[in-house]
Parts: sequence; C-alpha cells; structure tokens
Amino acid sequence: MNTQTTPSPQFYLTAPAACPYLPHEMERKVFTHLVGPRAAEMNDILTQGGFRRSQNIAYRPACESCRACVSVRILAQEFEPTKSMKRVLAANSDIIATEFTAQPSSEQYSLFRRYLDYRHQQGGMSDMTVLDYAIMVEDTHVNTRIVEYRRREEGSGLEERPKGELLAAALTDTMSDGLSMVYSYFNPGLDRRSLGTFMILDHVRRTKALGLPHVYLGYWVQGSRKMDYKTRFQPQEHLTPRGWERFDPSSMRESTQD
Repeated sequence: MNTQTTPSPQFYLTAPAACPYLPHEMERKVFTHLVGPRAAEMNDILTQGGFRRSQNIAYRPACESCRACVSVRILAQEFEPTKSMKRVLAANSDIIATEFTAQPSSEQYSLFRRYLDYRHQQGGMSDMTVLDYAIMVEDTHVNTRIVEYRRREEGSGLEERPKGELLAAALTDTMSDGLSMVYSYFNPGLDRRSLGTFMILDHVRRTKALGLPHVYLGYWVQGSRKMDYKTRFQPQEHLTPRGWERFDPSSMRESTQD
C-alpha cells in the first residue's frame, strides 16, 4: 500500500463492485491516502470537494453510469428544528453527550455490533471484528473525536466520563468549516427516541457553538429510501457540477411525481 506523504496526493480507482444502495448498479471509487503533516488540510479540501474519510483513506464515488450519490452539508447557522425534531430533542432530554479523543472501548464495540447485526446484516461492515472497530476509530491523521451519548443516571454529576447506559456514539472530524459525521451508530431497540436524528441535531448545535457553517452528512443517494432522512435537515447544500448549491426540497417532490 502506498502511504507516501508528498505534497501532491496520488489518486487510485477501485474495481467495479455491486452498489450497496441501488440494485442493478455497479460502483467505483476514487481514493487517496490521508497521512503525514498535511493530512488535516487535505481532509478539509477533499471533504469540501465531495470526498468522505474512512480511516486514513479519503474516497468519493466515480461510477461510470450513475450520479445518484450527492454530497450533503447542513447550513448550521441558519438551521432551525422542525416541530417533530423538537419532539426528538424533548424525548432525549435525559441524555448526556460527552466528547472524547478517538479511542475505542469494548462498550462502544458491543453497541456497534448490536447496531450492525440489526440494521446492516448484509452490509460491507457486517463482519467487522473488535480489532476492525478499533482501527476504524484510531486510524486517523486528522482531528477526530468520538461523542458518546449516555442515559443520565440519578445522582450523576459532572464526571469526566459520565455513568449511565451508552445509547449511541458518533465518530466526528473537526474541520476548518464545520463538523463531518464520519460514522454514527445507536441502540436499534430504541426507535421512539430517533437517536440518529438526535445525533445530527446535536452536531448542528455543536457546530453553531463553534461558530462554523457546516455539518457534513456524507452522501444522499437519490432513489435509496434509507438515505432520504438526510434531506430533512434544512437548509442544506448539495455538491453539483457547478459547486455547492442550496437544495430545494420541492424539487425532490416534483421528481417523484413525474
């Protein structure tokens, strides 16, 4: 594996593989390595250009006949939660969110494993071991943190690591223009809490507090129902051939009616 650290990154193209989101489609990715003293700077530039980070790899789709994957970022400073989102915040008012350095734990892996087994049994991550998980969290050359979400216990104070059941966690990169949610997971048995939505709302709050403009959500895949939730967080921008453009939700409704 090439892990060179020259100023100009080298890009590579993967072989075609079955698309995990759209049936009958094949995917390819272009990728490069994020290593060396300029890794954080490169991560910023590449994320703003539509790449995603996985460990020390930055990648983006490079499919020959499909353009369904679209990079999405929330305009955090303009964002206001909807009525349903306010209900999610109220339902999770008993949760303490705490940010740590990117260090894995057996408790995190146990929750991660439960999430995969329930939500992604056939996904590419379904056979990840505890070592694989540790590498996913620790193998980073950029400013990465992990946010733990725990149920508040009676009588718990402001400990460095709060007590209480771990309900969710998010691996997050801090960039010059916002936060990028690299990967998040939660207890799949707590549907009423809408923990996935709650974590995004918490990252919007964190981004506002930092005075930064964007929360990067990765790819919205048009035509994939399990990705539709990303377009609920308005206003947001989508990366188009013309650059980042404000997304009009009505355009999606119109396209589904054609």
